[in-house]
Amino acid sequence: MKRMLITGFSGFVSRHFLNYLVENNLSYEVLGVDVNPPKFAMEDYTPTLAMSFEQVNLLDKEAVEDMIATFRPDYILHLASFSSVAYSWQHPADCFMNNTSIFLNVTEALRKHDLCDCRLLSVGSSEEYGDVKKEELPLQEDMPLVPVNPYAVARVSQEMMAKVLADSFGMQIMLTRSFNHMGPFQDERFVIPSFVRRILDIAESGAKSGEIETGDTSIVRDFVDVRDVVRAYYRLLLDGKAGEVYNICGEKGVSLAEVVDQIADIVGVSVTTRVNPDFVRPGDNQVVIGSAEKIRQDIGWTAEIPLRQTLMDMIGHMCA
Repeated sequence: MKRMLITGFSGFVSRHFLNYLVENNLSYEVLGVDVNPPKFAMEDYTPTLAMSFEQVNLLDKEAVEDMIATFRPDYILHLASFSSVAYSWQHPADCFMNNTSIFLNVTEALRKHDLCDCRLLSVGSSEEYGDVKKEELPLQEDMPLVPVNPYAVARVSQEMMAKVLADSFGMQIMLTRSFNHMGPFQDERFVIPSFVRRILDIAESGAKSGEIETGDTSIVRDFVDVRDVVRAYYRLLLDGKAGEVYNICGEKGVSLAEVVDQIADIVGVSVTTRVNPDFVRPGDNQVVIGSAEKIRQDIGWTAEIPLRQTLMDMIGHMCA
């Protein structure tokens, strides 16, 4: 049985990735690692997966080396990251340590223990594109990167280091620039589940209408369902080209105002928004839309789940 290491194991993307493996009867020995224990029952995934979990701080270089040396993975899905743009402005050093440094600890452990053939998917972000003009859309992987916040700079440095390792040592590292993904189980600190929660609160109070505070809802983003995302991740782990970066996106732009309207329509309430300046992020692009042509050509992936279905499933999960 092939061995798969998943970092950032306690996050919602990992949970959906495990669902994908089980639903498709894929058998692996899975080691999940995170600084926090998972919030889901691991026994739910044991029909096809041999599961174990280790509470490991990936900043601890020796602990990472011991884990890699013992488990000797065939595949690594590297989800662990510091992913808050807002927090990165306040704590840029932490952002670099919890993105670039932990990635280097994992890759150096692979090199030290002669595991350069391990296929590693390093998950990045569309934030790496940074300051883009509307005429440059849709964003393509060969465009110059102009990061405009500490989180994006950290992600770009991680990506560049991955390419160096792939080119210099033949390491089997594939990279993504994942666009805004969402779905059930996502933390309510993120913008879309936050909208869902607050609009549900209006409905559950018995009111027919209400107001929520937001940032700039005129901005347009390329949303993709997390279940489509994990399908792409699995395919890239198996068939992606080493040293290459792939956009994971839906190729459609939707404003945050449209998302609010769709959630309100599904829930059955009327919602108005009021901009709170504290929720407006410096340096935000007005429009971000990606091209998935490269991943479509290389592995045949395309996003399938429509936004309304994603929102309905998120609402259903929060109401359960």
